[in-house]
Amino acid sequence: MLNYLDSPDKVSRLLLKQNYLADRKLAMTVFLAARMKKPLLVEGPSGVGKTYLARALAGAINSGLVRLQCYPGLDESKSLYEWNYQKQLLFLQTAREGISWSEAQKDIYSEEFLLARPVLKAFMSPEPMVLLIDEIDKSDEELESFLLEALSEFQISIPELGTIKSRHIPMVIITSNSARDFSDALKRRCLHLYIPYPDREKEEAIIRMHLGGISQALSGQVAEFLSRVRKMALRKLPGISEATDWARALLALGATGLDRETVQCTINVLLKYEEDVASLEARIEELIPIIDQRSDEALKGEVSSAEKKRGIPARFDF
Repeated sequence: MLNYLDSPDKVSRLLLKQNYLADRKLAMTVFLAARMKKPLLVEGPSGVGKTYLARALAGAINSGLVRLQCYPGLDESKSLYEWNYQKQLLFLQTAREGISWSEAQKDIYSEEFLLARPVLKAFMSPEPMVLLIDEIDKSDEELESFLLEALSEFQISIPELGTIKSRHIPMVIITSNSARDFSDALKRRCLHLYIPYPDREKEEAIIRMHLGGISQALSGQVAEFLSRVRKMALRKLPGISEATDWARALLALGATGLDRETVQCTINVLLKYEEDVASLEARIEELIPIIDQRSDEALKGEVSSAEKKRGIPARFDF
């Protein structure tokens, strides 16, 4: 894995090829997680690209991705492993007469009858994997105790079988929307990264990276509009995916800029709750930025300059 992630700059370049714009801090933290072979706990509001970071990393290092989606009640059997009881029962029913119970137990508690769930599947993979433990804050606290051994020693203890060590240490990405706190034991085993909503310049760069045909003026307006919307007290602030969807919708309508009618007709693409839509509609006039009439070349130069200051690679296909 270090052959791919052997420097922060290379992390940035590889992620950029996967359409993920990484600033210097993010690239440095990912590099250190790979170098130190430690899980990476990624926190931040919903929609800032935490899950997409794991997918982009898997693509960047040409690796498979194993995802454990967390939810209330998730237990050891669904996250680590469980036994294939039906296959065990069938084996016992079809075993030759005269086999002793001790012999049968030895046979049925072997890897042949083991069902590897996401964590164990990543450990048993013949090739290095990216293991995504997604939205861990949605799970119960008991899940953390199941994961402690796995994430500290990269091994799983199975009473009937023994200890299974990881064939290759996976790149572990744990995401959280900060719905609850975690134990100190889990945090000690991880490097921490917080991803906030992007600022105006970074959001404009992301929009233009994903929508090559969008104009400088429209992408700038969309980014500025979103920076103002995220200062409102809404039930659900729009994330990056909603931002790119909205920009895509504006392109589909042939919009060259934002006006009251265009925003009113498309705001349901950006916001997901009716009370948020109503709050925004009451303030549309003050939220829509004035169209910047400067040339595309001038704007491109400003964006490139801002990216250099922030340590963001300038290799965008604008």
